[in-house]
Amino acid sequence: MGAFGITTFLTVVVTVLIWQLFGTWRAKAAPTREAEYRDLTAQVLRGQEESNRQLADLSGQLTDLRTRMTRLERVLTEVE
Repeated sequence: MGAFGITTFLTVVVTVLIWQLFGTWRAKAAPTREAEYRDLTAQVLRGQEESNRQLADLSGQLTDLRTRMTRLERVLTEVE
């Protein structure tokens, strides 16, 4: 009976120690992980801003092409 009690006690102590060590490890890793998420978020935002700029440029080019096409249609209509 005594050996069973000691074995149970040691198992509980080792389990609690391992649990606490992993908890401490997770707590220390959290700030690093959060910093990585912040960096990733910043990269994504920069990518979105660049995509928006490119889209605005393409929109301006499309507007310019539409204007040119309208002028060309007028010229062709007048030539007929």
